[in-house]
This record gives sequence, structure tokens and C-alpha cells, in this order.
Amino acid sequence: MNTQHTKKNESLVENSMNTQLSNWFILYSKLHRFHWYVKGPHFFTLHEKFEELYNQAAETADTIAERLLAIGGQPAATLNSYLKQASISDEGSEKTASEMVQTLINDYKQISSESKFVIGIAEEQNDPSTADLFVGLAEEADKHVWMLSAYLGE
Repeated sequence: MNTQHTKKNESLVENSMNTQLSNWFILYSKLHRFHWYVKGPHFFTLHEKFEELYNQAAETADTIAERLLAIGGQPAATLNSYLKQASISDEGSEKTASEMVQTLINDYKQISSESKFVIGIAEEQNDPSTADLFVGLAEEADKHVWMLSAYLGE
């Protein structure tokens, strides 16, 4: 593999990881909002679940940032950079518990799909540790999609 191709792929790995880092920070913020604003007959269940998920999102963001540093990358580290680099958004339009859960399903599907992309480019770079990290993240996102879909009865 030539050096120019290698540098381009390294940049693609770092950029893709920063997109995922940004997604997890956006998700963290969104989950916190959902935790605060959820109402209705499933309040206690969802209030607790959203807290569990935002704690996991914070931990995941930290893990991705540390992996970026370990491979010589520079993790995004400002709210402005997260908003620019994330592929998920936080419009704040969800009002009902079902809307909140559906938004999370969509976000976790996006994160899973993009994690699989990171796996591929990390493998091309002979970086099994980064690939393995994102295999775990894709599996976790898929599990959340399944569970949240089950909650909605889908």
C-alpha cells in the first residue's frame, strides 16, 4: 500500500471516529433531556432507562476519545465541533415518550451502521483494536434498537 493511500485512510479513520465521538456526545445530551422531560404512564421505567443510557453514552464517548489519542489522533472536544461533525441531530422536537424512544431507535441504527463503516476502514489500516471497539459498539447499538423497538411493540 502506498504512503499517500495510507495517510488518506488514517485521516478517514480519525474523521469517522470523530463523527462517532460527536454522535455519542449528542446522544448523551439528548438522553439527558429525555430523562428530564419524559412523562406519562411509563415515566418510572423510561426515566431510569434514559439515565442508564446517558451514563453509557458518556462512557462510550470517553472510550472513543481515548482510542483516538492512543492511535495518534485528535478527538473532537468542543460542543461546536460535536454539532458540526455528528451525523445525528438533536432538534428537541420530541414531546411524547414514544417520540423519544423512536428517535433513539433511529439514532442507534445510524450509529450501528456508521460503526460498521469504521470497522471496515480500521481493518484496512491493520488496526484490530479500533475495529474490535467498534464491533462492540455496533453490537450494543443493535441491542438498544431491538429493546427500544420491543418497548414500542414493533
